[in-house]
Amino acid sequence: MKALAIHSREDLRWEERTVPEPGAGEVRLRVCFVGICGSDLHYYFHGANGEYTIREPLTPGHELSGVVDLDPSGRLVPGTPVTVHPARFGPETPGLEAHPHLRAGGDYLGSAAADPHRQGGAAEYLIVEEHMVRVLPEGLPLERAALAEPLAVALHAVGRAGEVAGKRVLVIGAGPIGLLVAAAAHHAGAAVVAASDVRAEPLERARSLGASEFFLVGTDTIDDESFDVVFECSGVAPALTQAVRAARRAGTVVQVGMLANAEIGVNLAPMLAKELTLRGAFRFSTEIDDAIEMLAASDALDSVITHVIPASDAVDALTVARDSSASAKVLLSL
Repeated sequence: MKALAIHSREDLRWEERTVPEPGAGEVRLRVCFVGICGSDLHYYFHGANGEYTIREPLTPGHELSGVVDLDPSGRLVPGTPVTVHPARFGPETPGLEAHPHLRAGGDYLGSAAADPHRQGGAAEYLIVEEHMVRVLPEGLPLERAALAEPLAVALHAVGRAGEVAGKRVLVIGAGPIGLLVAAAAHHAGAAVVAASDVRAEPLERARSLGASEFFLVGTDTIDDESFDVVFECSGVAPALTQAVRAARRAGTVVQVGMLANAEIGVNLAPMLAKELTLRGAFRFSTEIDDAIEMLAASDALDSVITHVIPASDAVDALTVARDSSASAKVLLSL
């Protein structure tokens, strides 16, 4: 079989591998589509994602869909369409019973956080544990199903904000996650969803997902205290300062974008006088099941997928995915 492997910064290879054999409690999948995430871009272009540095060849990919190839238990028949919850949670921890994704000691497909690394889904065949498999509803296309993981991230972020129905919501950063957060907020009943970005093209994509107000960074002004809830999805320090300014008094800011693992300049002074709630959003727990249901109910999110490129051309795909003017979600086909 073939698999992608990032050996170091800008060193990506389409390698021959032995087809893996599933053990007890495992399922072998024939992978069909893998979404390119921001972490994949960091691993390829920088050799690291935040504090996690590539120390051995890493197969990326945690957003995927495919079909069952072999289930030794016989529970899942070959050809069954599926997606995957990419996390294995750490051991149970007092106080985190409702937050298994926050337990220490877990891992995630396509991550260099662990040593040895947790290999990801950008391979023709993938072995996962049974509990990670999610059977897709009839009629949900495999391409769209590859959005289940990032949509789950978005749904979790919106859930972290509390009740958004009837509220004014701002999404800063209209990349793939920002677009899905906008869609999730609209789905949750937000009265207004606004989007902000440094480029005009992502803002146009946000329009089709329920956004009705738009701010081009450097051109348009976002009034202070003009939104009830602000989702910061760019991971850029000045954007967090903007989020704090844009949130109304007693409002909520949810940090979704991955901030640099470094001392960064952010002005949080307005938090105090406004008594803002600042919350982090990290991956998700069970929201992937809600994401699958949402994807099965409508084709509205198909527009988030702008490119489908063969995995053998992954370098080109990563280059396209890096350019937010040219792309939103880029999928690799295997």
